[in-house]
Amino acid sequence: MNSSRTFMIALAATGAAASAPNSFAQTRLDEKDPQAVALGYVADSSKADAKKFPKHDNAQLCNGCALWQSKPADVTGNCALFAGKPVNAKGWCSAWSKKA
Repeated sequence: MNSSRTFMIALAATGAAASAPNSFAQTRLDEKDPQAVALGYVADSSKADAKKFPKHDNAQLCNGCALWQSKPADVTGNCALFAGKPVNAKGWCSAWSKKA
């Protein structure tokens, strides 16, 4: 192998190893996260701003959204919009879309 290719492989392996601990210790999405604020995310659907989001319904929960990428019974899960930041199953944001 040429030295630049070896360097790139070593660099990639080092980066993967360095980021591995973070992948196991994912913190939940903070309601103050800029993207969360922009989408009106709340960890508890019943606390969504009714004036700002008049079409919101308390029955609209993250685990019932088309963007939810985890099991329906999971307490927290992955959302297509908030990569690497688990959301609360009982949460809500303005991008909520009913699962098919």
